Amino acid sequence: MDEVRTLLDGRGLVESPRWHGDRLYFSDWSAGEVVAVGPDGADEVVARVASLPLCTAWLPDGRMVIVSSPDGRLLRREPDGSLVTHADLGRPGWNDVVADGRGNVYVNRAGFDPMAGEEFAPGAVALVRPDGSVREVADGIAFPNGMAVTPGDSTLIVADSYGGCLVAFDIGADGELSGRRTWAELGDGVPDGICVDAEGAVWYADVPNRRCVRVAEGGEVLRVVDLDRGGFACVLGGPDGTTLFVTAAEWRGMTEAEPVTPGSGRVLAVEVDVPGAGRP
Repeated sequence: MDEVRTLLDGRGLVESPRWHGDRLYFSDWSAGEVVAVGPDGADEVVARVASLPLCTAWLPDGRMVIVSSPDGRLLRREPDGSLVTHADLGRPGWNDVVADGRGNVYVNRAGFDPMAGEEFAPGAVALVRPDGSVREVADGIAFPNGMAVTPGDSTLIVADSYGGCLVAFDIGADGELSGRRTWAELGDGVPDGICVDAEGAVWYADVPNRRCVRVAEGGEVLRVVDLDRGGFACVLGGPDGTTLFVTAAEWRGMTEAEPVTPGSGRVLAVEVDVPGAGRP
């Protein structure tokens, strides 16, 4: 039985965990806050952005980028804490984000707004180059969600929540994507946020099934961590890279006024055997 401990609780819709330096960063979408939390559970709000979704990534130079979904911008947090526009994404509705080691940023979006009850349409992935230019580099993904870049900046893996699979692309030197393929079929799995480990496996968080699952390329299940509420995203971090941090909350549904039960958001931690690798 996995020992899942609570690092922080009493939050709302928590997402986008990222390990950077010696702290864990996550987003509380309900509060519009990006929060840093130390190993002792002490937390600090490092940015406030009224956005849902509210996902983050770290550039190679140590600056954070933040998706500001309603106004279609990718923000950048400067060393003094100020927020500036990193790129104009051209339209609202953006979701998750990941950066590679070259400074390229990948941002995805659904093709419809499920919270507004819109009719389904597949989503896409856009590339934001270091110069701020934006280009769509993949489409036709049913519901793109969490993303990860493998070590060496060689592969982008995208969780397709509606497709029940992980989709992979080769990353070119210019950031362009090619070689689209199904990395893993997940059966009844509903992947949300993901991360990669040093053995090339992927951990994915699963909201309706209340778990985090480690899978190998091809879909073999290597480990399952059961949760008492929906798992929205996960990341490997900690001093040795072997702590799996999970953002979790009690899920009510996309069309509810409050998608999660207020105060049910938690940051959880469980020890694993294989350290993290790649990004995030």
